[in-house]
Amino acid sequence: MTKAAVKKVAETQDATVLTDVKAYARQIWLAGLGAYAKAGKEGLDYFKGLVTEGEGVEKQGKELVAEQVEAANSKFDSVKNNVKTQAQAKLDVVEKAFDERVSAALGRLSIPSKKDVAELSSKIDELSAAIKKLSAK
Repeated sequence: MTKAAVKKVAETQDATVLTDVKAYARQIWLAGLGAYAKAGKEGLDYFKGLVTEGEGVEKQGKELVAEQVEAANSKFDSVKNNVKTQAQAKLDVVEKAFDERVSAALGRLSIPSKKDVAELSSKIDELSAAIKKLSAK
């Protein structure tokens, strides 16, 4: 082979190698793009899955909080009613003691009680009725 033929074969081999390198580089580039696209798509699907799971957890959390609030409100109402009943009972005792002491103090001062005034009023009504009977005869 002549130098020109050897040179031509070498150039052809270099061109073939260069073409092969370009083809491999393009394949690597396309593989990278494919991986990026797949990661983007799968990442979006993964993100959507996380959102769905998060919504489920949020719903469960709200239900749990609502149950606990309802239980706390129920217990609070029970305690409130119990305290109210006890306070009313104590107030009734204090009120009765106050009434008895005021009544006793008024009795010591010779001031008639409501009961005494009611008795006198009924006696006056009886006497008025008797006077009307007598005057009508």
